[in-house]
Amino acid sequence: MNKEQLQKVLSDINKVKIAVVGDFCLDAYWFIDESKSEISIETGQKTRPVREQRYSLGGAGNVTNNLTAMGVQDVRAFGVIGSDPYGTEMVKIMQKNGINPDNLLVQEEDWSTHVYTKPYVGDFEEGRIDFGNYNHLSVETADLLIQKLKNIVPEVDVIIINQQVLSGIHTEYFKQELVKVIQSFPEKIFIVDSRNYNDFYDGAYRKMNDTEAARLFGLEKDATDVVLYSEVKEAALFLYEKFGKPMFITRGSRGSVVVDENGVTDIYGLMIISKVDTVGAGDSYLAGAASALAAGYTMKDAAEIGSYVAGVTVQKLFQTGTASPEEIMSIGTDPDYVYSPELAEDTRHAIYFEDTEIEIVNEWPDKLNISHAIFDHDGTISTLREGWEHIMQPMMMKAILGEHFQDADEALYHKVQNRVVDFIDKTTGIQTLVQMKGLVDLVKEFDLVPESEILDEFGYKKIYNDDLLKMVRVREAKLSRNELSLEDVTLKNAVKLLETLHKAGVTLYLASGTDEEDVKNEARILGYAHLFTGGIYGAVGDVTKEAKKMVLDRILNDIGDAGNSQVAAFGDGPVEIRETRKRGGVTIGIASNEVKRHSLNESKRSRLIKAGADIVIPDFSQLPKLLQVLNIQA
Repeated sequence: MNKEQLQKVLSDINKVKIAVVGDFCLDAYWFIDESKSEISIETGQKTRPVREQRYSLGGAGNVTNNLTAMGVQDVRAFGVIGSDPYGTEMVKIMQKNGINPDNLLVQEEDWSTHVYTKPYVGDFEEGRIDFGNYNHLSVETADLLIQKLKNIVPEVDVIIINQQVLSGIHTEYFKQELVKVIQSFPEKIFIVDSRNYNDFYDGAYRKMNDTEAARLFGLEKDATDVVLYSEVKEAALFLYEKFGKPMFITRGSRGSVVVDENGVTDIYGLMIISKVDTVGAGDSYLAGAASALAAGYTMKDAAEIGSYVAGVTVQKLFQTGTASPEEIMSIGTDPDYVYSPELAEDTRHAIYFEDTEIEIVNEWPDKLNISHAIFDHDGTISTLREGWEHIMQPMMMKAILGEHFQDADEALYHKVQNRVVDFIDKTTGIQTLVQMKGLVDLVKEFDLVPESEILDEFGYKKIYNDDLLKMVRVREAKLSRNELSLEDVTLKNAVKLLETLHKAGVTLYLASGTDEEDVKNEARILGYAHLFTGGIYGAVGDVTKEAKKMVLDRILNDIGDAGNSQVAAFGDGPVEIRETRKRGGVTIGIASNEVKRHSLNESKRSRLIKAGADIVIPDFSQLPKLLQVLNIQA
């Protein structure tokens, strides 16, 4: 889905009409600040002062909230609330957000508004306090709700059925009456998202997660078990045959699958580098998918929209977030996908070329005809900067902890450390300046440094670069004194590959996230700058100008659409692999061990496969076989 197509979808969903019937809940976030605590005279216990409170719609309410945030202008809520302050607050939020609450019924007795109260101390969520667990839906309320729903079904495009809690509206009586409604309007799309009754609502589409699908298929799975793709696919086909209606099956960061008359279709997961909160992600996905279906789009298109909406909302912390059209455009115009997660995380599934270490992830139907090749530098050719992570990690930790770096307790220290390691792992290969921009966000996230002392990305980059270049300059000096040889600071056979490709007439480009002048200088010192006749590119101090993307755009413009010439990218980071994959090029991931300068780095392998590598190699030691795979004549 390109930018224009995505814009059209978002425009079309403005006009749809959607009803949501289900368990409407309220999420209450109470942020406790114990600095104002005192001893209660009545109990002798310490009080727990709430510094700030936030309320947002949960359950079916979160679905409606997501719909209106996306731009759906006619969203109607069908559910039950109590005659309590929380019900009043729910209606108030709905009216503010453009949700029609006219069909939200108040049951005076045996019903409390469903509320999930979440007390936070710092960023730690303490034990939840729930309301509504002892609700009992009366027959009278059920009949009135069903009648109101039947009256509006002809007016709307899609009806979403949400089931969140066992003490909600989905009693045996209500379920039976709701099935009658579904079967009375076979031309309408009803979509069920139910935690407990996915197998009940015959005649409806379904949205469920992989664990729920596996259980319905008969597999014993709990929430912590991994559901393999093969299991998901088998379950999807079985359930489609059983229910006879299309289904969405979500798989968290591994994406989703849809099953309909066309069979099973895979929808890639999104690569997200920021901290995530997955609460409400399923509701977001459902809202996006349902609105696209309501506008007449296919199941595949609907699932893609659902993925984009969920991809936005999981990045919003301490709230059940929503996604605006602008945010959906931002994440969906040029999305970064996660490919082959099972293979990436389990080397047992690897397939190798003719008794080599060359792992073939994706095969191509015809012989390759590579005319242009883009190389990353650090970790792909050069190891001059080997160990940069060990400089960046403590530098980031010092920036985040500030004056607490020396005296932070062990729990906080390791929490920051784990966050930094994860961030570096996910951002390897992108511009240093972009990483430093992310560091600014991390410093603000932990809130340990006064605002006035937080540097911008340029300030943090200078600190990091100064430390890194000290190490690089020492190694360069050793090279000049012949204390190190070229083989000591390059990956095994890397330079020989460059020379072979150059001799074969392949135009070579060097593209790095390192500053451009530094890349050019290091390539010159190492003696292969002249081989890159296509140019040497690096960061230019502008986060909006990604060198690798710019080079790829230039190459594709140069070679045009004529002939069958192909672009190949060689790299140990995800950026060059991901961007080349998007543009239909051949991707060779270098899962290098930079200390040894040969052998496999399993963490890199996993990262590269998820980024879209067609081939993964540990180094260039098996050069003749690699050239054979790439159809390059030595």
